[in-house]
This record gives sequence, C-alpha cells and structure tokens, in this order.
Amino acid sequence: MKIGFLYAGQGSQSVGMGKDLYESYSEFKETFDNANPGFDLKDCCFNGPIDKLGQTRYTQPCMVAFAVGVTKLLSANGIKPEYAAGLSLGEYSALYSSGVFEEKQVIDLVAYRGMCMEEAVTGRDVGMIAVMSLDRDLIKKACKQAEEEFADSPYHVAEVANYNTPVQVTVSGDTPVITRAGEIMTEMGAKRIVPVAVSGPFHTSLMKPAGDKLAERFKGESFGDMMFPVIFNSTGMELEVGKTIPEMLELQVQSSVYFEDTIRYMINQGVDTFVEIGPGKTLSGFVKKIDRGLTTYSVENVESLNTVLEALK
Repeated sequence: MKIGFLYAGQGSQSVGMGKDLYESYSEFKETFDNANPGFDLKDCCFNGPIDKLGQTRYTQPCMVAFAVGVTKLLSANGIKPEYAAGLSLGEYSALYSSGVFEEKQVIDLVAYRGMCMEEAVTGRDVGMIAVMSLDRDLIKKACKQAEEEFADSPYHVAEVANYNTPVQVTVSGDTPVITRAGEIMTEMGAKRIVPVAVSGPFHTSLMKPAGDKLAERFKGESFGDMMFPVIFNSTGMELEVGKTIPEMLELQVQSSVYFEDTIRYMINQGVDTFVEIGPGKTLSGFVKKIDRGLTTYSVENVESLNTVLEALK
C-alpha cells in the first residue's frame, strides 16, 4: 500500500467544519486557538454564516487551518503519505504536510493570498461553471469563440480553470463570457453546465495581480525542503529541475489546475490509497471517476478520522 494525501480546495467549506475535531483533540484545538489570520477563525468555521465563510479571504485560512489540524492528528498516529497534492488552495496544505511551510506561516500566507485574490477582481462580474462530459479541446475551442465574441468589451475572459476528471472541467472568467461559452459547449454536446459557488475567477489570467503580489511576498518567506514529493497543480508533476516552489505558487494562482493529471501521475508512482483531507468528499469522488479501482478515504470529522485510523494506523 502506498498512501497519497489530497487536500481539498475552495468550494468544500461548510459551516461547522472542524467543530467536533476541535472539541475532541488537543492537537486540532491548538491549531485553531493559535491561528490569527485577522478575524475570528473559530467563529467563522463553526458558526458562519456561509456567505462569509464562502468569501475567499475567509475561506482560505479556514480551510488550511482545518487541513493543518487533521494532518497533525494523522501524523501523531503514524499516518504519513509518500506523495501529497491539493486542489488549488489545497496545494498550500500539501506543502505544509511535506515540511515546506510552518503551521503559522502557511495560515498567514493563505490569508494574504485570499485578500490578494479578492482584490484582483473587486467590482468585476465574474464566476465559474463546471462542464460535464465534453472533450478538453472542445472546451478550449468554445472558450476561445466566446472570448472572440466579446473582444470589443473590457470584460472578455473565459478560460479553463480546472481539469478535474475525464468528465468534469471548470471554466472561469467574466460572467457574460463564461455564460456564452457554456451555451456554445451545450451546442457542442456537453452533458451539463453547472454554476460553481466560488467568489472569483480563480486560476485564470485575471489573477495575475494576485500572482504579482504573492511573488513579492515570497521574497520574505523561508521555504523548507520537501520531506516527500508534492505534485503541483500547474504541471501535474513533481517539481521540475530549475523550478522553485515560489515560482510554482505564483504561476498556480493564474493558470489551470491539472488535477486529473496529478492523480494519474501519483497512480503511476504506485499510489493506490488516497486520503482526502477537508470538509466533504469532492476529491475522493474525482479520484473514483479517474480510476474506480483505487481505495479512497476522507477525513472531515471525528467519525471519518476514526475510520481512517482503524484502516491505516
């Protein structure tokens, strides 16, 4: 058995997340009590409201604090991965698990990241859609066609944000443009187009201002060595020779997430057991759509943690 950790990203958050873990485990409680991202993290996680928890400046530190706490619990019980990856924001949690970031550092970093991403598109009508069962090339073609139709408008962006599974890809950008792109994709044969509840056009060129600010912030941060490989969103592979982690994180915020490619890479390295860390089971579902023969677990509360400990400890 070879274990891979998968860390959830934005969109998985839910009011009450982590409350039973906080009340049951001192390691988890310590993480939440010590986190100081500029707002009451415990209150936001435990009490919401969901509209606040869903705003990226709050979502990001809440999700990462949850991930840090669970990672500590798994580690205390001898459960560590041989590879790790995360969906979007989850990449920061994966890097924490591998030893690149310290606990306080990673929560502070994603709080800053959330503010930068929010500020990048303030006042702009943006969104994200999930496209079901359409070829990657056709999706990119539809996006290009929609952008061309809006070429004379200052709001003309529709880009692929996430390659999640063979049958699900997300597109993000300016709302009128992605709406038009969705219509074109339906005409091309897409099975379904579904709005995604995120607060910005993440992983598109509209996030370049956030990438620039992160690059500047990283100049003052220290990055530890990875204890085990993290598979990066923007390539679906391990860190390539000549590349640095700060460069990858700057790129990640404004380029597509190759999650399907990431999972396939981990499978090729022998990973056969995936542990999803975060509220919900979104990533476990993605893994099963990529390869139904894989074993998946998720840790989102005390009950699911106990299941994982019993199975893997």
